[in-house]
Amino acid sequence: MTRPLTFAIPKGRILDEALPMLARAGIEPEAEFHDKKSRALRFATNRPDISIIRVRAFDVATFVAHGAAQIGIVGSDVVEEFDYSELYAPVDLDIGHCRLSIAEPVGVSDEDEAAMSHVRVATKYPYLTRRYYEARGIQAECVKLNGAMELAPSLGLSRRIVDLVSSGATLKANGLVETHVIMPVSARLIVNRAAFKMRSADLTPLVEAFRKAVGGKDAA
Repeated sequence: MTRPLTFAIPKGRILDEALPMLARAGIEPEAEFHDKKSRALRFATNRPDISIIRVRAFDVATFVAHGAAQIGIVGSDVVEEFDYSELYAPVDLDIGHCRLSIAEPVGVSDEDEAAMSHVRVATKYPYLTRRYYEARGIQAECVKLNGAMELAPSLGLSRRIVDLVSSGATLKANGLVETHVIMPVSARLIVNRAAFKMRSADLTPLVEAFRKAVGGKDAA
């Protein structure tokens, strides 16, 4: 008997928008999934051939890339940061929109990039940060943080941060201003490449269901 597919979805900002998308694709998690007191991480769905795991966004990419989950939803920022060759991202879900940006303290004039050779940046995106600066001939020293990025400049850890920005309210509240956009971000459907070949009969219809769900989003 074929094992059920494991679908990885992220905790946090994308989840609220992802659930209606899942429903339009015909997948609805069991009632316990919505119980805020539940400590479970794996859940059944209305489909016996699909179970859901709920993990941190960065871990969605790792679970799917290594085949522990066969399919998932995660931001394009995570897809680009890890750059796993095992990941296939066939559908832009058109949800979870934000941007990955550089921010600095208000009132600190931005240096001329042409005159810079080295920068220190606090971020949980070291790969994308280094890639951005290397393309401009600048060496980026990345201080890896997993949260509270906005504190780094005021505490002298780094002058700049690279983080996700949506409204910019958190930056403003912490005396920072967005100076450069590295990339726009939206949520993607991701699939393990090996699983997509081995279990194409299961995964191809799912991918198509999400394509249709995106197309019908405005009409829903």
